[in-house]
Amino acid sequence: MSTAAPNQLAPARKAIYVTFFICGLVLAAWVSRIPAIKQQLGLNAGELGLVLMGGPIGLVLAMPLTGWLIARWGSRPVLAWAAMSNCAALPLLALAPNGWALGLALFVFGFANAAMDIAMNAQAVEVEKRYTRPIMSSFHALFSLGGLVGAALGGAAAAGGLAPLPFFAWTALVTGLLMLAATRYLLEVRPAASGPRFVWPRGVLLGLGLIVFCTGLGEGAVADWSAVFMKHEMGTSEAVAALAFSAFSVAMVVGRLSGDALIHRFGPVAMARAGGLLAASGFITTLVTNRPEVAMLGFVLIGLGYCTLFPLVFSAAGRVPGVQPGVALASVATLGYLGFLSGPPLIGLVAPVTSLRVSFMAVAGLAVLISLLAGLLQVKK
Repeated sequence: MSTAAPNQLAPARKAIYVTFFICGLVLAAWVSRIPAIKQQLGLNAGELGLVLMGGPIGLVLAMPLTGWLIARWGSRPVLAWAAMSNCAALPLLALAPNGWALGLALFVFGFANAAMDIAMNAQAVEVEKRYTRPIMSSFHALFSLGGLVGAALGGAAAAGGLAPLPFFAWTALVTGLLMLAATRYLLEVRPAASGPRFVWPRGVLLGLGLIVFCTGLGEGAVADWSAVFMKHEMGTSEAVAALAFSAFSVAMVVGRLSGDALIHRFGPVAMARAGGLLAASGFITTLVTNRPEVAMLGFVLIGLGYCTLFPLVFSAAGRVPGVQPGVALASVATLGYLGFLSGPPLIGLVAPVTSLRVSFMAVAGLAVLISLLAGLLQVKK
């Protein structure tokens, strides 16, 4: 693979930044208005839980298909169609007249979001290959930043009394136009003439998949259970409890913004080992203290530990010999998202039998496993 001067790749790099930002923003825009949609449709908690399964089902089914499409057509057209579909699907979530229709709309939304995720990471891998230094972490920082902006906009819309439909419609319009402008600068990558269109994760890919599975499970645990932990284990108010996930999210953004420089200096293996141990130490910090401010520091450490792991694994997967980047990314990402989706319910099953602290200790153990598997990241094409 030939390299190119950074200034020649600047337009493509900026376009991918926009894509990652949009992906995070659109997803967070939906999540921020779930309570309003629940009230609008009159769903109880159990019904909402079933309806929300539409998104994960679409996400999991999209992974192998997206890898096949990228192998056949290249990441640029797949990303363009997936991103526009993701934006267009957002208003459908507010137009659903009942729970069944919302579940179907979430299937479409989850499918498009997952396809966009795989395709934009495939583009990012191609750009990074042409650079002489790591840049993947900064792309993922824009995804996290987009999530923070989307959540803030959704909260502001809710506080201002703006209904979900006009909020989703305006969000879809603006992000769709931005994506349309960015598409023209994406890299044109010629798909390989031969090679598998889909692979089950095995060998190095299985090991990389286990890393992102453990990472995704940990991130999902923090997303769904950090506030519960702070309120019920630490006795804080709901307002203070909500700050735990905010601290984790900000740490993720800051860590990813500085991640490329650190990866360039210390290497991917050392960063992954340190990240797994840092995340484990963060969980342990929250478990051995009864002081909320110390527990909050623990969630910051968890964010700093996990922040570069997804970018590191995606970069490594794109360099696995004999497998096209889009196919490899789809293979490992499937395990990563399964971890993210399965983590919260698994903790919900384990916690009543033991305790939430025991559940968090198990997640800390998986973070240590990440450090043990870190040597797999030393993949050379």
